[in-house]
Amino acid sequence: MRRTITVKGVGKLSAKPDYIVLSMSLKAQDKDYEKTMSLAANQLENLRDAIVNVDFQKDDLKTADFGVEPKYDSGHDKGGNYKRWFIGFECTHQLKLEFDLDMNRLARLFSALAKCLARPEFSIQFTVKDKEAVNVALLQSASQNAKTKADILCSAAGVTLGDLISIDYNWAEIRLYSPTRYVLAENTIMNQSSANIAIEPDNIDVSENVTFIWELISMAME
Repeated sequence: MRRTITVKGVGKLSAKPDYIVLSMSLKAQDKDYEKTMSLAANQLENLRDAIVNVDFQKDDLKTADFGVEPKYDSGHDKGGNYKRWFIGFECTHQLKLEFDLDMNRLARLFSALAKCLARPEFSIQFTVKDKEAVNVALLQSASQNAKTKADILCSAAGVTLGDLISIDYNWAEIRLYSPTRYVLAENTIMNQSSANIAIEPDNIDVSENVTFIWELISMAME
């Protein structure tokens, strides 16, 4: 029976954020469907005009999700009967704007959004632009870690590593976002200086596991 050794390699990496993802949400509502869509179109155009004022292109603004649905309210009438009634249509448009990490540019963007008639809700995340390079480095780290562990165990047991039999890896997407939260109240972003604070987003610490199985060879057989 062939003897084997199974080793889990753990790769660890700390990446410096160099990219900003600004997620924005627009909502338009009216009892009339056509009016709702017209309001949504105007909001989008206002938002595009706002980002153009801080040196973005209109098509830099990407749609992440778009939907229109009827909205209802509910309650009890004077007789205590439960009722549900139509209040209108709601259009929700989720968008994102991605750009290289530049806090001064982000501050100018906040100022433009504060003056934008569309009044978008937004959230900010710091990430890395070249995610593929991070994934490659992480897997290389996990592989080296597994090989080092296997060599140590084999040396202690008086055997050597033979052929690599299998590699088991979960190809789930790795979350590459800094834990740093950047939050500004709506009334503060009206002031350019309040947004122009030099912060340094925390590094992105990630880890990954890869399992290797090698054949074991007795030293006497070599």
